[in-house]
Amino acid sequence: MLFNIGNDKKIHDIPIIRIKSCRMQSRKIFSPSEMKDLAQSIRVNGILQPITVRKLNTGEYELVAGERRLRAAAMCGSRKVPCIVVNCSDKQADQYSLAENIQRSDMNCFELAEGIEKLMKTYNLSRFDVSRRLGIRQADVTNIIKMLEFTDEEKDVMIKYKLTERHAKALLRIDDVIKRKMVLSEIISKGLNVTQTGNYIDSVLGETKDDTAKNQKTTLIIKDIKILENTIKKAADTIRAIGIEAYSCSKETDNFIEYTIRIPKSRNVSEEKTA
Repeated sequence: MLFNIGNDKKIHDIPIIRIKSCRMQSRKIFSPSEMKDLAQSIRVNGILQPITVRKLNTGEYELVAGERRLRAAAMCGSRKVPCIVVNCSDKQADQYSLAENIQRSDMNCFELAEGIEKLMKTYNLSRFDVSRRLGIRQADVTNIIKMLEFTDEEKDVMIKYKLTERHAKALLRIDDVIKRKMVLSEIISKGLNVTQTGNYIDSVLGETKDDTAKNQKTTLIIKDIKILENTIKKAADTIRAIGIEAYSCSKETDNFIEYTIRIPKSRNVSEEKTA
């Protein structure tokens, strides 16, 4: 049991109008078709699992868990809903609400990341604290929070085209936002699955690494050429220092650089005869 929340174990029929929304509600997207189906089910069968609320000092109630059921009940015209009233602090209510949402498979990873971040900031919790209180691995908490690195535009696109959390994790391997958007567009246009997405990103990152290596190699060659050029100039200076007129020059083409040291032949001949 992650949360020690006391309740009277009784089910109360509470008017919907007296129930306020949860302060820590992380879910923002509710599928219209799913909500319609749930409302129809409630209309026929009633609410099978009571909604969890807590009583406020104002006499009203705050929703702790059961946002979808509450909304669907309102959609089908219900005035009251069956509730379990729990006795808990703000912090406990917020943690319980987020934990309840985590257990729902239809909550997207961006909503979950925002919920965890809000919980951490509101109550100054570490990732270890969140892991322990919500019953998820610390490594998973870290991976979930990384989803906040996406721009709002990227999040909206991934949600619209129903990309999975594994798609998102693969995309986070690309640091450059512009390149990541291009890759995201390619994934959507080609309808790539998770495996295909991973392979495609491997190829994109591979090209980037090759380009980087090529640029580094070019830089090294340029540095080597400058060292060689300085060496040739010093050689010409050394020849001139012993009294021989020496001229150095270079010629560059698309494929090579040519360095030449010219020494007057007549001077060499005369000196040779003198010797």
